[in-house]
Amino acid sequence: MCGIAGCFGGHDIETVTQMLDALPHRGPDDRGIHVHGTAVLGHTRLSIVDVAKGHQPILSKDKKSGIICNGEIYNFEAIRNRLATRYTFTTQSDSESVLHLFRDKGPECVFDLDGMFAFAVFNGEDFMLARDPIGIKPLYYGFRDHRLYFSSELGAMSHAGVVDVHEFPCGHYYTPDKGFIQYYEVPRVQDYFLSDMDDTAALVRHTLIRAIRKRLLSDRKIHVGSFCSGGLDSSLIAAVAAEDIPHLHTFAVGMRDASGNESDDLVASRMAAAHIGSTHHETVFTETDYYDALPEVIRKLETYDPSLVRCAAPCYFTCKAAAEHVTVVLTGEGADEVFAGYQYMKHLEPDNINREVRRLIQSVHNINLQRADRMGMLFSLELRVPFFDAALIDLGMKIAPDLKIRRENGKQVEKWILRKAFSGTGLLPEEILWRDKVQYTQGAGCESLGERLAEAELSDDDFERIRAAHPDAVINSKEAAYYFTLFRRYHPQKSILKSIGIWPGFDFPEERRRVRGTVRPTAS
Repeated sequence: MCGIAGCFGGHDIETVTQMLDALPHRGPDDRGIHVHGTAVLGHTRLSIVDVAKGHQPILSKDKKSGIICNGEIYNFEAIRNRLATRYTFTTQSDSESVLHLFRDKGPECVFDLDGMFAFAVFNGEDFMLARDPIGIKPLYYGFRDHRLYFSSELGAMSHAGVVDVHEFPCGHYYTPDKGFIQYYEVPRVQDYFLSDMDDTAALVRHTLIRAIRKRLLSDRKIHVGSFCSGGLDSSLIAAVAAEDIPHLHTFAVGMRDASGNESDDLVASRMAAAHIGSTHHETVFTETDYYDALPEVIRKLETYDPSLVRCAAPCYFTCKAAAEHVTVVLTGEGADEVFAGYQYMKHLEPDNINREVRRLIQSVHNINLQRADRMGMLFSLELRVPFFDAALIDLGMKIAPDLKIRRENGKQVEKWILRKAFSGTGLLPEEILWRDKVQYTQGAGCESLGERLAEAELSDDDFERIRAAHPDAVINSKEAAYYFTLFRRYHPQKSILKSIGIWPGFDFPEERRRVRGTVRPTAS
C-alpha cells in the first residue's frame, strides 16, 4: 500500500516532489524518485511485503525498466515462479512481478493479475498506467504542456497545475499509442442462474473463504487484523481469518446514549469476537469526538456527499484504532453490492435485482471504496476487501435473485444465500449470521449527529445563501450545506473538482467519461 505520483513527457522533478509531499500518510516508511528518459516516477511506501528490500521505484538490473505500484498482487508468487528463469528478480516484492510481467507480455499483463492496484510501469520507451478491475485503489490523471501527470489522490494532483483532473477509469490501462483500453467489465446479468440452494451455498462458501485467505498476504513482520462490527459481513471475514491467524486483532466502534446504553455494533461485535477467539478492541466515541473529526474526515474524503460523510466518520474512528495495532485490516465492504444487501432492494422486481447489483459494483469505485481507501490511508492503514474479489463478483452475477433476497420466517431477508452458506457450520453464532442489517451509522449510534450539528450551525438564511452562491453544487439539506463549507475550505479548485465528477450536480455519465478518457496529449 503506497502513494504514487509521476509525470510522463518531461523532467518535472520539482512538481512530482511536491505531489509526493502531499502523500506522506500513504507511505510513511520510504520514499523514492526515479528519472528515466522523459519520465519521472515517485513513490511513498507503506511496507507490507518484503519490508527490507521492497524500495520503489523498482528497477530492472539494467535500469531500462521500472515500476511504481500502489496495492497488492495476490498471485505474485505464481507469476514470479513462471518468469524466474528469464528475468532477474532483486526483491521479494509483489510489485516486481508486475514489472517483469510487463516486460514479458506488454499491456496484456493486466489479464494475469489478481489483486488491487494502480501502477505506472516502463520498459525502454514504452510505458503504461493501469488500475484494478473494480477501482479499489485510486488513481487520477491530467495533462499540462504535453505532459501526463498522475497521482493516487486529488490533493496531490492540485500541485500539478493541470486544467482538468480526471479519475482514471477502473478496469482500464493506458498507453500513449492506444489511449485507454478497457480490459475488465463487470459480468453482465446471466440468463442461466445458479438456482440450486445447496450447490450455490457451497460455491459461495468456498469462493469467499479463498478470497479472504489470499488477502492474508504480508511480510511476517506485518500484522493483519479485521474489522468486526458484529454485522454479517465483517464478522464472517474475521471468523475465517481467525482460523489462520491466532489471536487475530479485531476492531469495532460505537457510542453510548444518554442512559449509558451501548450502540448495537458494540454489543454484537463483542459476541462475534468472543466466539472466534480474537483479540478484540472497542472504541467508544462521543459527540464531541465526532464533531472534532468531521473537518479532517471531509478533507481526506474529498467529497461532501452526506451519505458518504456519515459512513466515513465511524470508519475514521475504526481505522484510527486499528492502526495502533496492525498495518493491514480486512473489511466487509462489498457484500451488500454483490449479494443484494441494501434494504431498498427488497422492493425491486426479481428481474431487476441483479441489474441493480451490477450497477452498484460499477459505481462503487468513487463511493464506498473511495471512503475506505481515504480513511484507511489517513492512518497509513491498508484496507483489503475480500467481497470485491473478481471471482466472487463473477459468481455473484450468476446467482438467482430469489437466493439473494428470500422470505424467511415471514420476512424478506437480504443476502440470504450468504447467510445460508455458513449457517450450521459453527463459524459464527447463528444470531450474528441472521442479524438484521443495520446501516453502519445506525449500528455505531451516530446516524443523526451531522444533521443535528448542521441545524445548530446554519440558519435557514445561511442555507439559502450557500445554495444560491453555488448553483452547480447539489445542496439539498442543511447537512449538505454545512459539509460543503468544510469541503470548499480544503478543496477550492472548482475546475479540478468538476472534471472528475466529485463536484455533486456535475453531469458526468460513463459515456462521457470514456470519451474524455481517450484524450491524449498533443504531439510536441
